[in-house]
Amino acid sequence: MAEPVQRQRSTRGKPAPDLFLHVAAKIGVLPADCIVVEDAPAGVAAATAAGMTPIGFVGGRHASPDLAPQLTAAGARVVIPDLRA
Repeated sequence: MAEPVQRQRSTRGKPAPDLFLHVAAKIGVLPADCIVVEDAPAGVAAATAAGMTPIGFVGGRHASPDLAPQLTAAGARVVIPDLRA
């Protein structure tokens, strides 16, 4: 996506799905065809509420040992520690 999407364009923040739905509409992709990589339970919940496939990410420096189970509980289909192939 060439143009960043600003949070101000969404009326509600995560876990509301507004931002994810806005981005999908903007790029012309159905929510069911989207994959969202998230490092926060609220983001995973937002992706789920938007009808998208959420992937949990625990590779950030801020990730605590209990983040993976929190992301799974929020609806992450899988949790990954690294974004490299």
